[in-house]
Amino acid sequence: MTICLNLILLAGAGAVFVGIFRLFAPAEDKEEIVDVTVHRYKSASSFARLDPDAKFVDKIAAFCLSTFHLEEPLETMYLQLGSPDKPQPVDILYIKILVAFVLPVAMMLLFKSFWPIIFLPIGFILPDVIIKGRIQKRQQEILGNFSTTVDLAALIIESGLDYLTAFERIIKVAREKTILEEELEKTIGEIKLGYSRREALERFAARTGVQEVRSLVGLIIQSDELGTSLVDLLRNFSADLRSRRLNKAEKLAAQASTKMLFPLFIFIFPTIFILILSPMLGGLLSGGLGF
Repeated sequence: MTICLNLILLAGAGAVFVGIFRLFAPAEDKEEIVDVTVHRYKSASSFARLDPDAKFVDKIAAFCLSTFHLEEPLETMYLQLGSPDKPQPVDILYIKILVAFVLPVAMMLLFKSFWPIIFLPIGFILPDVIIKGRIQKRQQEILGNFSTTVDLAALIIESGLDYLTAFERIIKVAREKTILEEELEKTIGEIKLGYSRREALERFAARTGVQEVRSLVGLIIQSDELGTSLVDLLRNFSADLRSRRLNKAEKLAAQASTKMLFPLFIFIFPTIFILILSPMLGGLLSGGLGF
């Protein structure tokens, strides 16, 4: 009976795992020839390291990529992390597979039961949650001095220079380069290497993954194509950024009182009641009143 229940749990966990990723996976192109070893990995991407014929873990990785369509999401996460040397997209996939197997096995050894196999999907998703947290922190740092950078760019462009020169000046005068300035430096370097301005700016927006940066890139591209004044666009854009940040701060301030109710009811009010009522209860238990 126990073996049957364990097998049912294993099958259920696998069904849930496949069902979740099938549900959220992007639609597959019907005209695409799905050949895991040839079509997807014979490229310059980090997934070219996979060798499903030689390594069992690579076979699992190839199955996950083809089944759940993870190649594009992993590449996007890697790009928005800032394209670090480690982890590469394939390394992130290895980590996901490792955690997906280690977490249930560790819990099975701890509880001496087979039911923790249901945590296999959670282990596969957990690295994504951690990496997306790092991406959000990076994006917040980018937005930290974004409006100031836009103002400086508008001021330099108003003096008669183009926006690329303005970005170079901002990078040079910076005492310590922020993430935003590092990304601008990468963009300028790509243009010098031969990328078109439009393509380099679009890559800049993709690396940050921030909507405000996408809007700025759209304004610059529009100004390039239509020949409109970029200074006025940047000043209006900067004013809009400040207005939105102020509205967001006011909204968070308004929510603070509501969010404080939970710690008040859970931690502060019980302590106050104990301090007020404990003398009275002590007096009652000793045969009298506490006042």
